Amino acid sequence: MKQKAKKLGVAMIVFLMLTGCSLPGLAGTSQEAIKIGALGTSEAEILAEMLSIMIERETDAETELVTHLGSSIVQHQGMTRGDLDITAARYTGTDLSGSLGMEPVTNPDKAMDIVQEEFQKRFHQTWAEPYGFENAYAVTVTREFAEEHNIETISDLAPYADQLRFGVDNSWINRKGDGYDGFQETYFPFGEVYPMSIGLVYQAAASGHMDVVLAYSSDGRIQEFDLKVLEDDRQFFPPYDASPVIQNDVLKKYPEIRDITKRLHGAISTETMQKLNYQADVELMNPRQVAEKFLKEHNYFEETKGGGE
Repeated sequence: MKQKAKKLGVAMIVFLMLTGCSLPGLAGTSQEAIKIGALGTSEAEILAEMLSIMIERETDAETELVTHLGSSIVQHQGMTRGDLDITAARYTGTDLSGSLGMEPVTNPDKAMDIVQEEFQKRFHQTWAEPYGFENAYAVTVTREFAEEHNIETISDLAPYADQLRFGVDNSWINRKGDGYDGFQETYFPFGEVYPMSIGLVYQAAASGHMDVVLAYSSDGRIQEFDLKVLEDDRQFFPPYDASPVIQNDVLKKYPEIRDITKRLHGAISTETMQKLNYQADVELMNPRQVAEKFLKEHNYFEETKGGGE
């Protein structure tokens, strides 16, 4: 069934949240359609398309995508208000501190246990098994620099740190807990720190304007600019494992969706997600095409149908 993409302006979303209105574009849609929300990233849209394709393939339900949601808070509000039935990409570290208002947890298994338990208890929503990748903060250097200085971990940068230029996302520099202040306490300060748009950090590293940059671990531009992700050997950054979140009443009506999420459990590694994002962001493939191609290549994960933990 052909889907209808609902593109939402950030300003409009904030206005609607403040006024208590529903997400735009939903009033005229089918009340029976399963509404799948996605952030305004290629990653979230690709995952939303995967879920849509598999749901329409294996149930009698129609789906509609509500895309370009401006933030994790916006999509959480959409779920709690009942405007959305599924959110395709939710991240443990983000929702622990955001939707749940809890302290960061560095152990990935513990973080997953907490969000799954709390979302059931507080919101009557199922935080499904993780896809297999995380979109975490990642300290990266050029592969040439890493090989020249034998750099594998963040700690390996310590002898050079006071001479290095560090390019970071604007939103990270003053972030509490896992921002730069906390990073310095766990590791060390860099010689110079340059806040910038996340889209610029990759080019800044590749062009030699930055020596070290803070990236997102599943971003396709890591591959595009041949950057090396350094091991967070002191486990400073909280985990950001990705999963879909589904309304319990939707799972009750369409129990096949639970089987679908189990089959996608562990099916997408961080390296694989990088490649999928690369196809969308660099090769400019439509997210729907990226999702369909991936699912076909893996036979829609039929070999694990009915399985899962």
